[in-house]
Amino acid sequence: MSSTSTPPATPGSGLPAAVFWDMDGTLVDTEPYWITAEHAIVEEAGGVWNDEYAHQLVGNDLMVSAEFIRDNSPVELDPVEIVEELLRRVVVQVREHVPWRPGAVELLEALGAAGVPNALVTMSWRSLADSVVSSLPEGTFAAVITGDEVEHGKPHPEPYLAAARALGVEVADCVAIEDSPTGVRSAVAAGVPTIAVPHVVPVPVTVGAVQVPSLRGITPTDLVSLFDGSRR
Repeated sequence: MSSTSTPPATPGSGLPAAVFWDMDGTLVDTEPYWITAEHAIVEEAGGVWNDEYAHQLVGNDLMVSAEFIRDNSPVELDPVEIVEELLRRVVVQVREHVPWRPGAVELLEALGAAGVPNALVTMSWRSLADSVVSSLPEGTFAAVITGDEVEHGKPHPEPYLAAARALGVEVADCVAIEDSPTGVRSAVAAGVPTIAVPHVVPVPVTVGAVQVPSLRGITPTDLVSLFDGSRR
C-alpha cells in the first residue's frame, strides 16, 4: 500500500490530516504476548505474577513497567535489562505470528488509498515496532515514534506531539486511535481527537475521546464524523 499517487487529505475534506496509531492492543493484539513474557520473567526468578499486575502495565512506558516488575517481584535485573528481555520474548512471538486487531489493516489500507498519512505512536521500543511494521507494505506508516526515542512516554503528550511534528500536521486536525487509559490520556493531553477501542482493560469516559467497540467497518470519513455525531 502506498499513498504516493494520492494527494494528502486537507482540512475540510471530511478526512483527518493524519491518523496516529497506538500499536500494542490497537493495531496488533500483542498484549497477551507481553503478559506471557512478564509471567515467564517473574516465574523464572522464583516469583508469582498475576493478571491484575499485568493489566496495570497496559499502555505504559516500558521503563515504568520494568520498575513496577522490579518492585513487585524477585526479579533483580536492572530496568533496561528487564525491558530488553521482555522485548526479546515478544519479538519472537510476533515473528511467528502478527495478531492484527479486527479492522485495523483494512482501515490502514483505506486511509492510504484516501491519501491520509499514518503514524505509529507506540511505547514499545524500535525493535518490536520494526518487527510489526515490516509485516505491512512499505510506506504504510509515514512516521514511527517509539518509547525509546522520546524523553517522556505515555501518558505524557510528547509522543503524539512528536508524531505531529514528524508529519508536519496540526494535532487538532488529526485523529488518534488507542486502546488503553494511558494512551488515551496521552493523545487527549496532546490535543488530538481520540478514538478509544477498549480491549484488555476498560477505558474511562474521557473528554476529547469517543469510544467504539471495534475498528471493523470503520471508514476514513467515520474517523472525523464520530466526533460530530454525523456518522450514518
